[in-house]
Amino acid sequence: MKINKNSKIFITGHKGMVGSAIHRLLKKRGFKSIITIEKKKLNLINQNDVFKYLKKHKPDLVIIAAAKVGGILANSKYKSAFIYENLQIQNNLIHGSYLAGIKKLIFLGSSCIYPKVSKQPMKEEYILSSPLEETNDAYAIAKISGIMMCNNYNNDYGLDYKCLMPPNMYGPGDNYNLQNSHFFSALIKKIYDAKNFNKKFITVWGSGKSYRELLYVDDIADAVLYFMNKKFKEQFINIGSEKDYQIKWYAKFIMNELGLKLKIKYDKTKPDGMKRKLLDSNLAKKYGWKYKTSLKNGFKKTYKDFLLKHI
Repeated sequence: MKINKNSKIFITGHKGMVGSAIHRLLKKRGFKSIITIEKKKLNLINQNDVFKYLKKHKPDLVIIAAAKVGGILANSKYKSAFIYENLQIQNNLIHGSYLAGIKKLIFLGSSCIYPKVSKQPMKEEYILSSPLEETNDAYAIAKISGIMMCNNYNNDYGLDYKCLMPPNMYGPGDNYNLQNSHFFSALIKKIYDAKNFNKKFITVWGSGKSYRELLYVDDIADAVLYFMNKKFKEQFINIGSEKDYQIKWYAKFIMNELGLKLKIKYDKTKPDGMKRKLLDSNLAKKYGWKYKTSLKNGFKKTYKDFLLKHI
């Protein structure tokens, strides 16, 4: 059964950066039966509640955009929470969907599933080929488990549970709390604060030499809608921009966009994380999908959203 504009689609994590982008795009394209629920009304960690909810509403498609996420600080400091909460959320939704007779599901993973030392760009077959990066291995293992669940449920029960792997994400609705934000939103906040408080420098974690790939959140939403009716047999598909730069380059890019000149100090007591994790997105292109938003345009939209929350 193909998903159409009358299909019931349940978006988990609809208040988050990715979930809200998917929600916006579905509404923009005329989908009429979008199901969402507040976290306080349905705790996705509670198995019994999730199973009951899925059985009651029985959507045609479940999109797992809900997850416990964070940057390198949060990932390395709260490993038990990252592995427990993410496993619980995805296990409840995947198994609960199966029990409710839901045939279609999309699970969003992360480029951190790949080994710490990997050939670049990273092809889908490189997963589990060597040890993971220590700073986010708990989160990575949870995401790998989600991929394995979807694939095994497909094989055992004839389901259509798809997995998509984006790189680092940015866009409207991002988190700018420096205790648990991702690197790009953290850079935006640090540079904004330096400008407002007349500081002459910002501090970047590590050496600033690690490379990161970014994908604008609306492009992730576009990939979800594109692949929801596409048939593919691969375990998962990478969806990236195929461009990566050093973290210090991103800091200078933001400064240039804002017309600022600040010094960058590097806190080398802090970890760099993976040296590089560029996704090979050739498989996605083979199926006809490619990202659309340039970094320059994506940043403009992101910064506009940031200012709405910080002025």
